[in-house]
Amino acid sequence: MDIRKLHYFIAVAEELNYNRAAEKLNMTQPPLSQQIQALENELGVKLLDRNKRYVRLTPAGSVFLQEAKMILSQLERSIKTTQLASQGISGHVIIAFVDSAAGGLMVDILKVFRERFPQIQLTLREMTSAQQGQALLDGTIHVGFLRSIEPGKHIDCRALVSESLVAALPEQHPLAKLPSLSVSSLEEEPFILFPRHLGSSFHDLIIGFCAQHSVYPNVVQEAIQMYTIVNLVAANLGVSIVPSSVSVFRRSGVVFRPFKEETPPVPLYAAWRTDVHTAALSAFLEIVQEMSLAAS
Repeated sequence: MDIRKLHYFIAVAEELNYNRAAEKLNMTQPPLSQQIQALENELGVKLLDRNKRYVRLTPAGSVFLQEAKMILSQLERSIKTTQLASQGISGHVIIAFVDSAAGGLMVDILKVFRERFPQIQLTLREMTSAQQGQALLDGTIHVGFLRSIEPGKHIDCRALVSESLVAALPEQHPLAKLPSLSVSSLEEEPFILFPRHLGSSFHDLIIGFCAQHSVYPNVVQEAIQMYTIVNLVAANLGVSIVPSSVSVFRRSGVVFRPFKEETPPVPLYAAWRTDVHTAALSAFLEIVQEMSLAAS
């Protein structure tokens, strides 16, 4: 069906006058009448009752008017979406993140991206670094914000920020009164830590930092999410060592204290597949690069 016939029919149906509709369409009345007749013949349905005194929609014409408007509206959206996609301001990006990244640069990146590209659909998934690495390999996510990654075939990454480690203590803990503390002061404390099998590099970073100062954590509880760890500390089940960005959680019953010793850096990476080429993903990675350069 010629799309122009839908425009012709809608004009006549809205004006209920062939002469006015023809003027609106910048054409003469006879060709317009012929086009409406051809449309009715194509559909096998009478859309308009007309004589010398009036033009009015048939019941079928009323239904077809709504359908024709919907068709043209959808076509217009499809054209616009395609054009926007070619400009990098439409599409879909699936992003995974470790929960400890939710209070830092990643949030700023998402905010700026949403302001600049409101047409792009973002899907956010919370995953551990190990889960993100597998999801990138599987192609089920486009970008990951994670603590460790090994670049490989079709996988690239960029270091965004580097944080320090801080102690998370129950609010009533004697060490919570101090502005900073030594790692050795945690020697006899029960620890709540991230499990090694879900992120060996981050787990080993903390254990290695403690061992460097002759502290060997007594791990009494493991938890996957940083927010869960913070809640368990608030419940006085133990202490923990977490990235400094976790302090933005501001959970009552918990205090965060820096260490007197220099802590190993805790990097946050953005990783993505290099064999996926969409305007939406390219636009997102440009924001990642821009924001990471500004933060460095």
